[in-house]
Amino acid sequence: MNTWKNPILLIAGIGVSYLGNWIYLIALNISILNLTGSAAAVAGLYMIRPIAVLITNTWSGSIIDRVNKRKLMIAIDVIRGCFVFLIPFISSLPVIYVILFLINIAGSFFGPSSSVYITKLVPPEKRKRFNSVMSMTNSGAFLFGPAISGILIMYVGTELCIIINAITFFVCAFFIYLLPNVDEKDEKRSQSVSWKTLVNDWKVVSTFIKTAKYFMFVYILFQSAMLVGFAVDSQEVTFIKQHLQLSDRDYGLITSITGVGSLAGATVAAITTKKLQLRLFIGAGMLLTSVGYVMFYASFNFLTATLAFVFLGFFMAFANTGYATFFQNNVPVNIMGRFGSIAEMIQGTIQIGLTLILGLAAEWFSLQLVCLIFSIVGAIISTMLFFIIFIPSKASYFNEG
Repeated sequence: MNTWKNPILLIAGIGVSYLGNWIYLIALNISILNLTGSAAAVAGLYMIRPIAVLITNTWSGSIIDRVNKRKLMIAIDVIRGCFVFLIPFISSLPVIYVILFLINIAGSFFGPSSSVYITKLVPPEKRKRFNSVMSMTNSGAFLFGPAISGILIMYVGTELCIIINAITFFVCAFFIYLLPNVDEKDEKRSQSVSWKTLVNDWKVVSTFIKTAKYFMFVYILFQSAMLVGFAVDSQEVTFIKQHLQLSDRDYGLITSITGVGSLAGATVAAITTKKLQLRLFIGAGMLLTSVGYVMFYASFNFLTATLAFVFLGFFMAFANTGYATFFQNNVPVNIMGRFGSIAEMIQGTIQIGLTLILGLAAEWFSLQLVCLIFSIVGAIISTMLFFIIFIPSKASYFNEG
């Protein structure tokens, strides 16, 4: 059990942050929609992060691979907590967007940093179990976060929800502070990042991409399906409120019930990590998640929307666990920060385009039709991924030892 002490501490810290993020996300979506009444304005929230990633990720990976990841993660959470704390005291929508942009600039360092830290902290044979427990923690936050948010919004408004999110960042920073330093003592932390360094780092990543063709094929298909899902997520609240004609309370309830499905899926994933192949986690998990999106945007009332979301949440837990393990096992840890940052930059560019196209198309055409078409495209990509993953000669890519 001692070998799980530090991983559990990390899960606890990030789990608290997840909970705060869900409370905050619901409040922020409702605030912007109530303020503007525009689907495009809500979609704009989902474009801030990819724009921030696009600006920072050309160089952030070079920094991540050269600094102490633990200290960097602590600094990022403190910065984000301070910025989030400011939002309730600002009444200008453009200024709020600027604050959110700065939060996401800092946050663009956290994902790649945590991936490297987790890979170094958790041994290969325990990664799938760790990732499944992390997914279960996220699902628990997904379940309780919107419920807490709904109660808080009902009685005290959105401001308190946002302040709670700020506090959770500080709590997460404290938990990470208690964790050990896993970086080697001889890391080149003092080396400055120049233009020449960036070019050399890009060459290193390019070499890896050229030599890991199958990994990249699986990676691209998985991320493509996920990006389509992220794009249609931007219209989730608009679809529920304007197309299904449901209330804010219904929206919070649907999201909370979805959390039950997500938590159940993550729990089953954690229990079956040693029984089900990693390929099933990724392939079947992503395919059924995409089917869930199709079901949701084909829904016509509260019940059908809720059932679709429960289905989606259940299998997304498998997909996320499988993907995280596959990534950690196949990307060299010494370039993981650079690869993750550059990959996120490219994904951010695509996400901006997809979200913009979907948001504008939703203004011009039927919201349900546009989202349904996007969801079907995601399902087709996931089907291709499923068959690619189960090529017998590629089984070694999914070894877990």
